[in-house]
Amino acid sequence: MSRAVLSAGSNVGDSRGHLASVIAALGDRLVAASRVYTTPPWGGVEQDDFVNQVLVAEGDLTPGDWLEFCRACERAAERERTVRWGPRTLDVDVVSVEEGGTVVVSDDPELTLPHPRAAVRAFVLVPWLEIEPDAVLATPTGPRRIAELLDELDPAERAGIASAEAS
Repeated sequence: MSRAVLSAGSNVGDSRGHLASVIAALGDRLVAASRVYTTPPWGGVEQDDFVNQVLVAEGDLTPGDWLEFCRACERAAERERTVRWGPRTLDVDVVSVEEGGTVVVSDDPELTLPHPRAAVRAFVLVPWLEIEPDAVLATPTGPRRIAELLDELDPAERAGIASAEAS
C-alpha cells in the first residue's frame, strides 16, 4: 500500500472539470482533497491564472504507477506539452509518495521524489497544508513541516493563492 500526494492544476478549457476528472479517476483511492485555489502562473510564461488542488490518495500502486496515473489523467484532458510551464488543460504532478510509512526518495529523471520544486511552490503548499496541517516534506536539508516551508516563501507568493470556492 502506498500513499501519494498529487498536485493538479489547469488554466485551459473547463479547468474545474479537469480537476474533478482527477478526483473521479482516483475513485475510492481518494483520501482527501483540498479546496480549489486560484493561483498566478509560475515559471514566467504569460498566461491566465490557474486553478489548483492537492489530493491525497492511497492504493496498491508503485511510485511509477502514480506517475502513469497522472499522465493518463493529462492524456484524458488532451494535454499538449508545447511550452514548459505554459498554459495547459491539466497538469498532475506526483509531489510525494510513501510506501509502508517510508517516504520514497528518487533522483530518477522520469520521476524525482519528492517533487524537486514542491517546497517553493505556494500553490502546492497552501492546499496541502489545508488538508494535512502536520504534513512533512522531505527536502535536501531533511524533513520539513509544510507550514515552515510556507512561512519561508515570499509573502507576495503566498498572497497570490486564493480559495476559489466562492467563485
